[in-house]
Amino acid sequence: MGRVTERRRVVRLRDGAVSERPDTLVAEEPLEIRLNGRPLAITMRTPGDDFALAAGFLVSEGVLGRPEELANIVYCAGATEQADSTTRNSYNVVDVRLAPGVTVPDITLERNVYTTSSCGLCGKAGLDAVRTTARWPISGELPPLEPEVLAALPDRLRAAQRVFDRTGGLHAAALFSPEGELLDLREDVGRHNAVDKLVGRALTGGELPLSRAVLLVSGRASFELAQKAVMAGVPVLAAVSAPSSLAVDLAAETGLTLVGFLRGASMNVYAGEHRVALGAHGSPGARRA
Repeated sequence: MGRVTERRRVVRLRDGAVSERPDTLVAEEPLEIRLNGRPLAITMRTPGDDFALAAGFLVSEGVLGRPEELANIVYCAGATEQADSTTRNSYNVVDVRLAPGVTVPDITLERNVYTTSSCGLCGKAGLDAVRTTARWPISGELPPLEPEVLAALPDRLRAAQRVFDRTGGLHAAALFSPEGELLDLREDVGRHNAVDKLVGRALTGGELPLSRAVLLVSGRASFELAQKAVMAGVPVLAAVSAPSSLAVDLAAETGLTLVGFLRGASMNVYAGEHRVALGAHGSPGARRA
């Protein structure tokens, strides 16, 4: 199977001195996802948790929602030729088999998409698609989150990023409890893949919807990540960087709490501020009065 990291030669310049050394880089390889034997999507990912990635991707596509809807996931014979004329399995092709009776939307079978870190649905059609295919409404059972709890999450995420420490080149996504306890964390060259790995693990563990979880992502909050949060029933999505305008629109339409620029004690709440315990901080309306 593919490796999470690889070594490459690098010429380093430091304070005018030139040296040569090996450097540890994050691995990036294509993964083809097939659905019932038919090609569906190709994503560039960091090898590892491939089955979870495929399952999570199908949750975000509205195909899967319960573990019993999934029959199995297997690696296909994606063989590559070697220098000695032998072949080996590349472990870069997976086939997801649905349980009998599970309906597969026609658009997923014909989509055959190439996904990247910036891909996803677009515009009004994207908003409508998420709203009409989401299996669970965003729950109101999550207690208001203390700002201090939210503020502590990025440091906890960073402290748990084992591969990032060796490469500096991975995104991360993590699930936290309302009290700030780290529940699960995945790393990948694409933050959308990291989220899919989290959601896929939750699916197979029978934990969907994630109605009492906070999803934290490194970097920005794109529309696609907001989409994945909504499709998994996550009530709070937080990011250390900015959200996109379409992500804010989706959050407002679906009831998702969207927090951006979560850095230190500061943050911006773009939608769903009722899930953040403003308390002594006062309400926005009160401050404007």
